Amino acid sequence: MSDVIFKVSDLAQSRTELLQAAREGRARVRDTDGTGLVMLREEELQLIELVADWSRAHSCLLRLQQLGRQPSVSELGDQLAWLRVFDLEDLREFANELDDALVAARADRDGAALRHCLHAWRVTARQLQDPLRRSVLHGAHAPEDFEDAQRPGATSPVRDVASGRADE
Repeated sequence: MSDVIFKVSDLAQSRTELLQAAREGRARVRDTDGTGLVMLREEELQLIELVADWSRAHSCLLRLQQLGRQPSVSELGDQLAWLRVFDLEDLREFANELDDALVAARADRDGAALRHCLHAWRVTARQLQDPLRRSVLHGAHAPEDFEDAQRPGATSPVRDVASGRADE
């Protein structure tokens, strides 16, 4: 942040410099009553709010994990209630990925990694809410549950390019 502190009168007299300082990072303004104000790009404020919001949620999740049991929906609260479909192991994995995404967002000064992490976990949560999909995702699978696919319209087996062998 710049060492320059603008005065209220600079809003009229030096507005170009003040706006440039805000575009480049932050512009500090001292109000007539001594209150410090900061002007910054809207994207910067949105990132600060996003990271702060999910940092609080991450702390809450870490506290809930210390209980050693599945947290209730009310313990998760409004922001994390969608996590109720995950077991304890999944919650630990989410907390780890959320931590990594928070670090990346702060380091990159961009919330894309954090938004991507949250989106991916929410999509998975929605899939797990359906009992059939949940059974497929969490069910045990044996090799005999699968069979080789034939290319539509083909009369010969599909060739595995990596190994060079034909699937039978």
